[in-house]
Amino acid sequence: MKKIFTSTPSRICLFGEHQDYLGLEVVAAAINLRFHAEATPRDDMEIHLHLSGENIEVEEVIDLSKPIKYENERDYLKSVMNVLRKKGYPLNQGYDIVMHSEIPIGKGMSSSTTMIIVLIKVLLEMMNHPDKDNPELIARLGFEAEVTEFNEPGGMMDHYASAVGGLIHLTFNPEETVVKKIPNTIPGSFILFDSLQDKNTTKVLADAKTPVLEALEQLKSYGITSVRDFVKDENNLQYLSQLDDRRKIKLSASIDNYRILQEGLALLEGDDFSPEKLGDLLKQHHTNLRDGLEISTPIIEKILDTAYANGALGGKINGSGGGGCCYVYAYDEDCEKIVAAVQDMGYPGLIIKQDTGVRKDKEEIV
Repeated sequence: MKKIFTSTPSRICLFGEHQDYLGLEVVAAAINLRFHAEATPRDDMEIHLHLSGENIEVEEVIDLSKPIKYENERDYLKSVMNVLRKKGYPLNQGYDIVMHSEIPIGKGMSSSTTMIIVLIKVLLEMMNHPDKDNPELIARLGFEAEVTEFNEPGGMMDHYASAVGGLIHLTFNPEETVVKKIPNTIPGSFILFDSLQDKNTTKVLADAKTPVLEALEQLKSYGITSVRDFVKDENNLQYLSQLDDRRKIKLSASIDNYRILQEGLALLEGDDFSPEKLGDLLKQHHTNLRDGLEISTPIIEKILDTAYANGALGGKINGSGGGGCCYVYAYDEDCEKIVAAVQDMGYPGLIIKQDTGVRKDKEEIV
């Protein structure tokens, strides 16, 4: 009897927060905080799941011989089974599955997405299905299980960043998501800090997203169809004067962040990489997120300022904002000093590196 071990990474968003729902682009990096799953076959039709992580311990039994009905909001463990069934995968055997998260939960680090991605991966491995080696397909299955199945708002950045891994550039066109791997590894390290503040993702998204979409709709009569129109032709910036202050500020922040993304992408894809330049672009991006989209918090600002005072090159909030995690970028030799300074204020930090995507780690005969 075989036992298969799989894992998938969390991610940091380098450039593109609050851009995916505008049909724009994201640059993200998988990091070496991972969600693990191990599975062994059973002699019946039951999936026995044990899930553990930061302040969480869950036991669940799913009977594959019966219709799988959702009993809780965002019942992701069951939605994975239903999506795989709908797609015709042969879920005709039970498994014992043990899952463990190294990823902070509820902190904007895609813990729910990674749980779904690693569960799909381990099930496909146990079936020995050829799709087990197709990370982009696993990402799309994960999106269906997390977002489509529950009619939730949400983008696909987390699913692709986790499944594909490495450094990744995503373009969210209406007809398809274009995935481009950037074959470089960023030198130095990132340090992830927990602000110890809970997030209200739905409220943050509404406050940041709605005014920008309303502004774009208002400017349609001037031929404006996308944030891209302002970066491609700066003459279009004159139309911002037609907006009220709130919509103007938030749309302007989105426009500048799209410009910063293009500059950051060129830096990461080019041969003349500068750590200082990356740090400066991250700072610029965060300034727009803080002052324009208003998704930072005083605690996150205190963490970033302390990190900069101790050698960090740049940093920003990570994810939708309003709490959760932020990170900074630094030379390796400065990381311990930065972590110590922020932890002295009571906020835990982890030094992290770029990592690979969803993978099978090992297989044992038991």
